[in-house]
Amino acid sequence: MVPHEEHSPLQHIGLGEGRIEVVCGPMFSGKTEELLRRVRRAQIAAQPTVIFKPATDTRYQINHVTSHDANTLPSVTVGSSQGILDYLSAEPRPVTVVAIDEAQFFDPELPATCVTLANNGIRVIAAGLDLDFKGIPFGVMPELLALAEEVTKLHAVCMETGRPAHFSHRIAGGESTVEIGEKDRYIPLTRQAFVEARRQADRRESSAE
Repeated sequence: MVPHEEHSPLQHIGLGEGRIEVVCGPMFSGKTEELLRRVRRAQIAAQPTVIFKPATDTRYQINHVTSHDANTLPSVTVGSSQGILDYLSAEPRPVTVVAIDEAQFFDPELPATCVTLANNGIRVIAAGLDLDFKGIPFGVMPELLALAEEVTKLHAVCMETGRPAHFSHRIAGGESTVEIGEKDRYIPLTRQAFVEARRQADRRESSAE
């Protein structure tokens, strides 16, 4: 068991071996499904768990995390990383597993929050997109990947070639990095298909100017 930091507000929470696990990949690769699978296994082992998701994620029920396959578990919606610490500090029961879905949407303090939890004996499972729709590392994910003891990189199925896909291509919407959507806005592509799709998008943008 990892010793607690003196005067930590989370001293009463962590009961296990603290660690950080990150599940990443493109849209439709099963990240949330894998997060839910790990949480269910922890629950079978009678390990108290809490799932958090950002207020930015408005696709499904506000108090549940839901995968694309419609599997779901209750969750807590927070507006910031500090909200995770505040919730756990007020939690009367001991918590040994904390799961965080859509980690890429959180503020820059999320990596430090995950480290604080892990250092206090909590197993942290974070899932999120490692690349945005332009193929650029997404938000806090690079730092989380560097800090994690375990990284699982999943792949989707390319909608152009049928091969393993690692990129999320936006087919509708604007140029904002954060745009919530499903299959109506994003498709998974291989590197080659993604590069070609981006070239076509750039050509259309140039011709429209």
